Amino acid sequence: MTTTLPRPYTRKRVDMVVLGASAGGIDALMVLLHDLPTGWRLPMTVVLHLPENHDSHLAEIFAQRLPIPVHEAADKMPIAVGTLYFAPPGYHLSIERERCFSLSCEAPVLFSRPSIDVLMASAADAYGPALAGFLLTGANDDGAEGLYRIHLAGGLTAVQDPKEALISIMPNAALARHAPDHVLPLRELRALLLQLEAAHAH
Repeated sequence: MTTTLPRPYTRKRVDMVVLGASAGGIDALMVLLHDLPTGWRLPMTVVLHLPENHDSHLAEIFAQRLPIPVHEAADKMPIAVGTLYFAPPGYHLSIERERCFSLSCEAPVLFSRPSIDVLMASAADAYGPALAGFLLTGANDDGAEGLYRIHLAGGLTAVQDPKEALISIMPNAALARHAPDHVLPLRELRALLLQLEAAHAH
């Protein structure tokens, strides 16, 4: 586990980044994804805990602020390069081995639907070592098991430094489950994300 980012970052190619957050997650994602460079090619998928009975406007909010396409994921939607996807409220979001999305109405996991664990575990099955998982601020244990599944599949795991997180329960739960590759503040997680994109592009 490293708490400072290696420079230059060297690792085999990553083809997908999955991100999970809960309380404080919108602001954290704004910092992490701010002003992405043009020509961005690495797809990213986010589960952010939201009330089930409200429409989500996350895709619209982030589309206004980012220079890449942003969509709410839909069932059977193929994953495109250089695109940011958000899980819709009230559904679990999975990634199939064919690199498309799947939605389900199965029971909540750790009181959450969509569940970060469900997204991360399915993405680990689909991408194996070509996956990176980022877990940010949040107020429950969702994501700890999913991040561990990414670790077991050979992927990269990164957790927001609990000392910086608005709510540290989620990062601390991940640290209790396994020792991730990186525990970093948001600005260094952003540097890591940029390095993953640079490796993906070559």
